[in-house]
This record gives sequence, C-alpha cells and structure tokens, in this order.
Amino acid sequence: MQDFSRRGLLKATAVTGAGAVVLPGVAAAEAPGASAGTQEAGSATCGPAKLTGRIVRPHDPDYAEASLGWDELFVHYPLVIVYAQRTQDVVNALTWARQHDVALRVRSGGHSLEGWSNVDNGIVIDVSELKSAHIDTAARTATVGAGLSQLEAVTTLAKKNLAVTTGTEGTVGLSGATLGGGFGFLTRYLGMACDSLIGAEVVVASDGDCAKVVKADLKNNSDLLWALRGAGNGNFGIVTSLTYKVAPLKSVTYVQATWDGLGDLQRVFDTWQRTAPVADNRLGTQLEIHRKQILLFAVLAEGTPAEAKRLLAPILSIGRPEVSVQVGNWGDVYAGFQIPTADEPANWKFFSQFTDKPFPKKAISVIASFMRDAPTDDSNFFTQAFGGAVRKSPRGGTAFPHRDALFYSEPGAGWGTRGEPGSGDELTPRAQAWIAEFSQALRPYVHGAYVNVPNIGMQDWETAYWDGNFDRLRKIKAKYDPRNVFQYEQSVPPAFC
Repeated sequence: MQDFSRRGLLKATAVTGAGAVVLPGVAAAEAPGASAGTQEAGSATCGPAKLTGRIVRPHDPDYAEASLGWDELFVHYPLVIVYAQRTQDVVNALTWARQHDVALRVRSGGHSLEGWSNVDNGIVIDVSELKSAHIDTAARTATVGAGLSQLEAVTTLAKKNLAVTTGTEGTVGLSGATLGGGFGFLTRYLGMACDSLIGAEVVVASDGDCAKVVKADLKNNSDLLWALRGAGNGNFGIVTSLTYKVAPLKSVTYVQATWDGLGDLQRVFDTWQRTAPVADNRLGTQLEIHRKQILLFAVLAEGTPAEAKRLLAPILSIGRPEVSVQVGNWGDVYAGFQIPTADEPANWKFFSQFTDKPFPKKAISVIASFMRDAPTDDSNFFTQAFGGAVRKSPRGGTAFPHRDALFYSEPGAGWGTRGEPGSGDELTPRAQAWIAEFSQALRPYVHGAYVNVPNIGMQDWETAYWDGNFDRLRKIKAKYDPRNVFQYEQSVPPAFC
C-alpha cells in the first residue's frame, strides 16, 4: 500500500556578505535566564533587552539547519534565531528586536509555504521548543505550548482517548495550523481546529519599544481570541501557549482506496463531491489526484469498518480500487500514515481555493488534463470535504469565513531532493507555471483562499482569506499592534480612524 504526502546544507558564512548587519547584543546574547535590564513579562517599563533562550548565530555549526524551513524553495539568512525555552525568552526577543529596529518573524513548525516565517538580516523568534502539555481530563481541556507539532498533539491527546482537529501532516506546527483555521480528517466531526481554541497566551508589543504577555479568552481580550481563530499567524503577537476544548475519541476506522490511472476520475470525483460533504458527520475524507493514480483517504470517528464501507460505497463501487482498512486508536493511525520529511520533495508550490457548488464535468476535465501533464509524480490535486460541524461557529465566533464551502482544494507541485542546494532548479519554472495555469483554469469554479496556504500575488487577498471580516481584523490589529510591529507580505495592517 502506497501513501502520498501533500507536500546540501546552506553556507552559514554567506550571511556575512553584502547587506549583512551586526547589532549590539547578538554576539553577546546570553544563555537562558533573565538578566539585569531584561524586561519581566507583563511589566509596564523595560530597560535594554538581552536575548535569552537557545541562540543560533550565523557562524554556529547548526545555523544552516536552523535557518532552513520545510519548503527549501525559499532560502533566508537571519541575523539571529532565538529558540524560546519559556515565555520570558519571547518577551526578551521581541523587546530586543524593537529596541534595535530589526525585522522580525515568528516561527513554529517551519512550514510557512511562502517562507514568511523567516527573514534576511532580521530575527526569527522560534517557539518550536515550547512543548509543554497539560491535559485536564475532567474538564476536557488541554493547554499546550506553541511548539507542539500536530503529530505530538495528536498522539499526546490520544493516549487519553481525546482529540482536537488537526491537519494531516504531523510535522506541521499545531499552533500555526490552528491560528489559520485548521482542518483535516476530524473537521466534519469536531469543526475547524480554531473552533476548539478557547484561550491563548500571547506576547504583544507594548509602549516604549517593550513587550508584554496578555491572555486571550472569552472573558479577557475576547476580540483578540476571535482574531486568533483564523487570522492569528504573525499578525497580532506571538502565541506561546494555546488552550483547547478537547473531545473524546477512542477509536477510528481508516480507509485508503487507490485507482490506477485517471480513467475513473470523472465518476470518482463527481461521486465524492456529491456524497462526502453531506455524509455522516463522523466521516472525514480527502481525495488526491496524481498523474498516475487517484487516492481516497477516509477516517470514520467511532465507527466500524462495515459502517465506513457502507458510507463510502458510492465511491468504492466505481472501477476496481485497491482498498485497505485499519481500525485503532487515533494516535496510532495518525502516526502510521505519516511520511518522513526526508522522503518528501525539497520544493513545493501550492494554490488554495474553496468551492460552494459541485464542479461541473468541464472542471473535472481541467483537473484531469493538468494532472496528466504534472511536472512530477509528487505533484497532486488535493481536496478536503467540508460540511458537518464546519458550518457551526463556536461561542465567540471566529475570523475564519469559509464555513459554507462544499470542499477545499489545491493543486500542489513538489520537486527536488532535500539537502541538495539547487536541486530541481531546472524544474522550478515549469512547476511554477503549471501551478499558475492550473489555478487560473479553475477560477470560474472556485472562490476565496486559505491563509495557511497563501496565494502569492493574488489580488484582493484580504477578502479572499477573510471575506467580510477584514475590516474588523484591521481594527483589532490597531488595538494590539498599532505600530505594525508584526508584518510580512500579506499581514493584516492596522486601521486608523
């Protein structure tokens, strides 16, 4: 049974070339621990800041690895990378960046698909080592550090027979996925990942080039909680911990079906889009089209193989798919279908979109045509069924607007070999052109975009990501980050009256 995922070392000395800068405090950045002159979390005033935590500089032996994200298409050379060990390290790093007028980016899992969690000649504040987890089984809540990956979160909760919605790729940061909305196999059962977010600890910019810690929940800074639920990645502050309302989940049935070739695509896709979004809410499905295969993945929460096959019968009855079924604890199943990062292509390009009405025959033909001409076998057209619990917003609402979508989809191109600088360069123009032409051909049948899979160069990206919520987001930005400290290519700008 084959699984498919959607998705040499850099020379550290290159950062000391043209354009590099050296600022006071970097060479002498301290080891973990607050020091004299370092701002205490939540204080109203601050003296000169010093970096704390695990500090990686350009000439350190682990700089090349630390400065490289998951998508190796994007290469940046930050001035310094701070791996926070505690919230205070984040406070210190943000204060330091402001006092030295240095560009900053925030990073967790390193999966920013346009490389926006990294920056040249600036500071990267990395929260990936904040990996605490406190689970209250009686209250069914979990408070976790912002550094947990989705795999770590799923398996940790599953040991207690609990779950929240996550995406399917385990190495992606849980916080990043959640703060952009977050969807996966449990979406139709539990709602979006951000729907389960009931609280967060956030380091924000404060007066006098300082930083402070605030809480966001339904009673404290509830407007910030609303914004974090779908627009929280790098826009308002640095999330250091998240509190979720978790749900009981003892067992799942996992089904994978594979059709050789694309001969059955028209019937498979049409049947899937007309049944999967309106099926039993416990059933979550993803369809992936490759240039030589069609793959269906399905998870039935608290269901049996017989139930799963009955719900999927309209699709599985088409052609002669190879079908496998697995039953078990969600953590074990989730871990079982992960693909090691080393086995994935180095470079990726995606284009995100939502659909409210079933694709007509012509749109499915477009998919078939482009997939037959895909640049690599790893390239694919990925879909995720919506409906079910997605249509219901949680108490307090969310900034995520695409709740009426029938399904989400994206063409994705993957190429090149990891760890080999320049690998796949000859394919890059073709892959990028393929994505651009593919997405353009589907424009009549889709709308909007998903902020976790940003569409670079898209006009009206503000409304594509957040629809009518953008003006409210700008007002919240003006409240918590009026100086626009947190900014990148498609960040929310503050609104001023």
